Amino acid sequence: MPTHYPLDAGVSFDCSGSDLRAMKWTPRSLSADFVLNNEKALRVRFDEQTIVRVLDEFALSTEQGTKTGLVPRHFAYRVEGSAFADAQSETWKFVNNPVCHYQFITGWGCLDVLSKAVPTFEIVDAND
Repeated sequence: MPTHYPLDAGVSFDCSGSDLRAMKWTPRSLSADFVLNNEKALRVRFDEQTIVRVLDEFALSTEQGTKTGLVPRHFAYRVEGSAFADAQSETWKFVNNPVCHYQFITGWGCLDVLSKAVPTFEIVDAND
């Protein structure tokens, strides 16, 4: 059963009205921008290798199991015990140890990230 631990993204916003705006993924980093409003976006960044999954809201709602620790209208979580993390390459997880599963939930979808890097958060211009 997955357990969600809320993370502080440094900004308070109604994530149910947000969405993934842009994503840049390289072999050694990931940055993803989420809509805050017409002028600003929240950039989530990982400066290490990542495994990424992007789901729309419907696919996320059909995942099996109780989701302990979810907070209404909360955006960022560290997740333990998820099927997504368990299904990934044991060799990749060993080489990149320690790996954590992070989940970013909006009203339209979800970004799952496995990485040994802790995410950083930054408010950026929406047109960057």
